[in-house]
Amino acid sequence: MKDEVRYSDFDDLSFMQMAFGEAQKAAQRQEVPIGAVLVDQDQQVLGRAGNSPIGLVDPTAHAEILVLKQAGRAVDNYRLSGTTMYVSLEPCPMCMGAMVHARVARLVFGALDPKGGAAVSKYEIGQDGKLNHSILIEQGPLAEECSTLLKDFFKARRK
Repeated sequence: MKDEVRYSDFDDLSFMQMAFGEAQKAAQRQEVPIGAVLVDQDQQVLGRAGNSPIGLVDPTAHAEILVLKQAGRAVDNYRLSGTTMYVSLEPCPMCMGAMVHARVARLVFGALDPKGGAAVSKYEIGQDGKLNHSILIEQGPLAEECSTLLKDFFKARRK
């Protein structure tokens, strides 16, 4: 029997810093600055990406979706049980749905998304008991930095 995963042992700050770095790269490409990283139970990075819907001309090219695709290819399985997703902004309904279908075990996000967040703000996908899989959801480190990056990005775009 495999040992139970102790998420308290995970280096949430380091992985969130990686996700934040991916968000910064997305901003440099004029994409909405959201970054994501997925790690397995052994804290090995399975995928990392920033938002790319503009560059890829794909409305589904959110950071989380790109990371799930990378991870699925890396482990040769669409089920990503026991993984943790780190993302700089609370995921949208599409991304939360994909995480449920992939069987992501845990989500750690930075900034809240009061207008469209589907983990805790507007919806509680993955923890409301309405679907066949539950996700442990936590607001993690760098919430302020992630929020500031987004605010500054949109402020600059409005000028």
